[in-house]
Amino acid sequence: MKEQHPQFHTLANGLRIVHLPNKGEVAHIGITVLAGSRFEENNEIGLAHFIEHSIFKGTKKRRAYHILSRLDAVGGELNAFTSKEEMCIYASFTKRYLNRSMELLADVLVNSTFPEKELEKEKDVIIDEINSYMDSPAEHIFDEFEGQIFANHPLGNNILGTKKTVAAFGRKDILNFIQKHYFAENMVLSVVGPYSMKRVIEIAQKYFSEVVSQVSQIKPLPFKTYSPSDKSVIYSNYQSHIVIGGLAYDLHHKNRLGLAFLTNILGGPALNSKLALAVREKHGLAYSVESSYSPFIDTGYHSIYLGTDKKSLDKAIDLVHRELKAIQEKPLGRIQLSMAKEQLKGHLALASESNANMMIGLGKSVLLYDKIETTKELFAKIDAISSNDLMEIAQETYDAKNLSSLIFVPEED
Repeated sequence: MKEQHPQFHTLANGLRIVHLPNKGEVAHIGITVLAGSRFEENNEIGLAHFIEHSIFKGTKKRRAYHILSRLDAVGGELNAFTSKEEMCIYASFTKRYLNRSMELLADVLVNSTFPEKELEKEKDVIIDEINSYMDSPAEHIFDEFEGQIFANHPLGNNILGTKKTVAAFGRKDILNFIQKHYFAENMVLSVVGPYSMKRVIEIAQKYFSEVVSQVSQIKPLPFKTYSPSDKSVIYSNYQSHIVIGGLAYDLHHKNRLGLAFLTNILGGPALNSKLALAVREKHGLAYSVESSYSPFIDTGYHSIYLGTDKKSLDKAIDLVHRELKAIQEKPLGRIQLSMAKEQLKGHLALASESNANMMIGLGKSVLLYDKIETTKELFAKIDAISSNDLMEIAQETYDAKNLSSLIFVPEED
C-alpha cells in the first residue's frame, strides 16, 4: 500500500497547517501551541495547564455547556493536554463534521472569555488533580525527579503547578500569558482525515484567520546547571519506588534517535527488554520496570523506573547498574541488533495506527522541526545505527558519575 504523505500550507497570518489524507470514517484535528509549562515565569507555575482547563469555560457566543455539547451531540470528542513545551486542543469526530469541529476549536482558541466564576470552580478541579497525583507515588516520583534534575529552572516545575500558585491565578494572568504565546506563528493546525487539502485550507481560512500574528519568536530559558544528586525520602505506603537517570540529548541532536533506540532495548514496552528480563523475569523483583527518554528543544533527560519491595531495593538497584554497565562495555551482536531494529520499527508502526496520535505527532513535528519525517526515512535511519554507535551513546548517557537517583521508601512498620 502506498504511503500517504502530509501536505502543508501556511495561512496569511502565519498559522501553519499540516494535513494527512486518509480514507477513514473518523477524522482528527488539533491546534498545538508552543506554550507549555517551561515558558512560565516564577509567578505563573501551573498557568499553562490552568489555561488548558479554562479555555473550555465560555466564549463570546457559547457557555461552557454548549462548548462541551457541540461535539458530544454528534458522538465526537473534545479534549486538551499540556506538556513541558506544548499545549494542544484537539477533537475527534466522524468525517462529516469537519466544519463544525474547526469552528469550535477556533472559537475556544480565539474567543474564550475565561469567566471569573468558572475559573474559581476550575481551581478546585485542578487541586483535586494535584491531590490524585500525590496519592500515586509511581506517578508523582517522575515530577519530583524532574524537579531534581532541572533544579531552579522552569523544566523542573510541576506542570500542574502547586495548590498555592493555582489558587492565586486570575483572569488577568491568563490573558497576559495568551497575549505572549498564542499567536499564529507559534502554533500549528494538524488534520488527519478523508479530505482534500483544498477543503482543509478553505475551512481553516474561514475560522483561523482571526488568530493574531506576531513577528518575534519565543525562546525558552536554556538549562545549563545540572548537578548529579541522590535523594531518598519517605513517601510511600507499601512499595519502594526508584528513578535513576540524568541529562540526555535535545530534540535536534544527531544521536537522539540512537538514544531512543537504546532506551527501547533497555526498558521499552516489550517484555523481553534487558531490564524486564534481568529484574522481573530472572529475579522477580519488580512488577513494573521501564526506561524512558524525554527530549526538549535545547536539552533532555532519561530515566529508569521500578517499584519493588523495600527489602529487595538494593538488589534491584544493583541489577539496573549492571545492565547499564553491560551496554556500555559489550556491543550487541549482529542478530541481536537486527532483532532490536525490527522490534523498534514494529512499535513505531503500531503507534502510527492511531490516527489521533498521528495527528498530535504531526502538529508537534511541524511546530518544533517545521518538517515531517516519512516512515521510510525514519526506518532508514534506524537501519544505519551500528552496535558501536549504541555503545558510544550508552557510555555518554549512562556514565555512573553523571547519574542521579530518587527513591521513595515506605515508612517503617
